Amino acid sequence: MELNREHFRAIIFHNFRRGLSRQEGFDELNSLYSDKAPSYSTVKNWYNEFNRGRCSIQDESRAGRPKSVVVPEKINAMRELIKQDRHVTYREIEASLDISMTSINKILHEHLSVKKICSRWIPHNLTNAQKKARVDWCKEMLEKYIQGTSKAVYNIYTGDESLIYAYEPETKQQSTVWVFQDEAKPTKVVRGRSTSKQMIACFFGINGHVATVALEQRRTVNSEWYTTICLPEVIGEIRKKQKNRRIILHHDNASSHTSTQTKAFLTERKIELMDHPPAQMSLDMNLMTLSIWVTGRYLEIVLTNEW
Repeated sequence: MELNREHFRAIIFHNFRRGLSRQEGFDELNSLYSDKAPSYSTVKNWYNEFNRGRCSIQDESRAGRPKSVVVPEKINAMRELIKQDRHVTYREIEASLDISMTSINKILHEHLSVKKICSRWIPHNLTNAQKKARVDWCKEMLEKYIQGTSKAVYNIYTGDESLIYAYEPETKQQSTVWVFQDEAKPTKVVRGRSTSKQMIACFFGINGHVATVALEQRRTVNSEWYTTICLPEVIGEIRKKQKNRRIILHHDNASSHTSTQTKAFLTERKIELMDHPPAQMSLDMNLMTLSIWVTGRYLEIVLTNEW
């Protein structure tokens, strides 16, 4: 004979009268009936009812509401709601499908097996070729600088230009989305930004920050600004601490960095230039470069594709 909910409620009531605790009653049901047994929360709820003096194990009548709304039609409707809007909330589902929070929770977690998680931020969506170029470059740098033990790493300075935006930051809760059990974890490349912004160039070495140079409003980053304002200030800051130190500059392949004017400027001042891997690798690469020699963690990050 197939046991129904009332049969299990009778067993729970019997265990309650025997003086078994909630956990003991649940363990006994689980050992006897395995996956057919009610959940621990069900056992706990009925223990609470019996403690309040309830003797009936039958469902109480609910006028105007069906006995159960957890039916295939509601499950499919909720699946479509989530696919249309991964940020949909409990309240929005309740208003759309006219079902209780308890039923929503049951459908989400027991029938659809979804959970809400935050999207992981990544700087770029890279192709396989671009990922390989990064890995090859990292291996070359690790070999060239002897896994970071070479003294030459103290002469390397890296930097890039970036727009600093003013925006209303998205909270962690606002960033969460519903994800089905067999889906990959979500990622997001950029965040919404406002029209308020400031371009700056930031440079640092293995010992920390060297200089930050702001670009004047309504100017663009070009070779003239880079060689007459930005780099002279950066080099001046380096020379203040070590007048005769060898300088190895690492920047990306932007046009202002690779122009004839910039190359001539670096040659004149005897600044060595470190090569940079191609294919859409800008500030995100520069800002992680020094960790190759500090901890070796960067290569591990690239190889496991964590970002």
